[in-house]
Amino acid sequence: MDEQHTTVIIQRYLDDLAGDAPAEPIVRALLDRAVLRLHQLCATLLYRGYPRLTRPPLNLQSDEMLSAVVERLLKALREARPATVRQFFALAGQHTRWELNDLARRLDTQPRAAELVDGLVPAPPSSDSGLTPDGRRMIEAIDGLPADEREAFDLVRIQGLTHPEAAEVLGVSPKTVKRRLDRGLRLLTERLGDLRPDAPAPDPN
Repeated sequence: MDEQHTTVIIQRYLDDLAGDAPAEPIVRALLDRAVLRLHQLCATLLYRGYPRLTRPPLNLQSDEMLSAVVERLLKALREARPATVRQFFALAGQHTRWELNDLARRLDTQPRAAELVDGLVPAPPSSDSGLTPDGRRMIEAIDGLPADEREAFDLVRIQGLTHPEAAEVLGVSPKTVKRRLDRGLRLLTERLGDLRPDAPAPDPN
């Protein structure tokens, strides 16, 4: 389906949601229209940011994530009223990250013996985020980007939109999206350059 057309339709539902009509049918129609984008968001965050959750004992799949995120959004949209497509997908991204963090916390609080089932090697100790230290650094670096750069990075690199599609959501030109994305990537390179495979080993002193 044409992404720009989808964005226009989602905006119409958001406009309707701000009116006096019953919210429940509008919210369900809104989520139905946005489901492909939401699925892509779930898959990208799961497999790039939380791959450990896709392995035993959870074996989490993106379809399961999508169901959980849609349920969260159904509850959130009873009170939240995002006015724009940009705000709606920011809300969706927030709830996707919360769901993944909740799952990671529950996994980390399970008895270690549970990870020995079927001869599995237990995962190394981790914090409540369920990520490696390097993974936590990357997530924190992305979250620490300036708002404009973070939104461009999220839409293009995480949600998989093209520059014109992201520009439509943000209400700017594709050149502006590219400029913000480039700035964000430069900042991430500066902050995470030591994680590159060809980076020199840190000085122990």
